[in-house]
Amino acid sequence: MATAYVLINADMGSENDVLKELKNISGINEAYLVYGVYDIIAKVEAETMEQVKEVITWKVRRLEKVRSTLSMIVME
Repeated sequence: MATAYVLINADMGSENDVLKELKNISGINEAYLVYGVYDIIAKVEAETMEQVKEVITWKVRRLEKVRSTLSMIVME
């Protein structure tokens, strides 16, 4: 199983909306609001690293109110 943690910055005031959308994406098993430089952290899991990259690129980063992301790939 391939895993990545994605740190997400959302448009101001839209953090809860983005969190709800993230929780409906297949491959995202956990997502939380956090305090600090980033607004949300999401855990992405899939069978392959290519599938993880697809979730991040085509689903997470394409959400309308997502301003930026930082992906951290878990080493196995």
